[in-house]
Amino acid sequence: MLIRIFPQTPFRQNTRVVVCEDTQLAICVDPGEKSVKVKDFLIENELTLQAITLTHGHLDHVGGTLFLKSNFPEADVLIHKDDEFLYYGLPEQPIRMGIDAKQLEELGMKYLNPPPVSRNWIHGECYQVGTLQFRILHCPGHTPGHVVLAEEERRHVFVGDCLFAGSIGRTDLPGGNHLQLINSIKSLILPLGDDYIVHSGHGPDTTIGRERRTNPFLS
Repeated sequence: MLIRIFPQTPFRQNTRVVVCEDTQLAICVDPGEKSVKVKDFLIENELTLQAITLTHGHLDHVGGTLFLKSNFPEADVLIHKDDEFLYYGLPEQPIRMGIDAKQLEELGMKYLNPPPVSRNWIHGECYQVGTLQFRILHCPGHTPGHVVLAEEERRHVFVGDCLFAGSIGRTDLPGGNHLQLINSIKSLILPLGDDYIVHSGHGPDTTIGRERRTNPFLS
């Protein structure tokens, strides 16, 4: 498994391309914005983009979906049904966050409507990318439809904005729920195992074991 990180947007969101090196199939996890670097990486390495896999619907995680889908029309777009209200409401998200409409273009946040969702994630499903197999876990709290993608054989989990090194996701945005997020982390993410490498939507990678021992929000 090859993982390439592309920090994007003013929020420094970690867009990732995850590649099955056996088959050259790839997914893009949370494309935050229009990115020629992501497109060129896929083309130059002769990768087939199987899907645009969205952990949740916030603008800094879905803002580049239209650009990728336009360049790779065969790629699926996957998101949980409970976050479709955020996904399809992308053009209005910056305004709802309090960003001045006059600043949208300058900040790269003047969005068109995103492409249609191909299908919704199902909690517990196994999503296959070549020889990679991701267990999809519905982990609400940061948003109602947040999911994480756990590659169980290689012990990697892509957690979006549920869990960070030393912190957890915000719950003060529409649809957020602090108690629900803590429950999702403790009942679904931590039980995966301490050796899992945690790939967060912002900041550095960490491990489940490190967060179990040291994260102040989980004590």
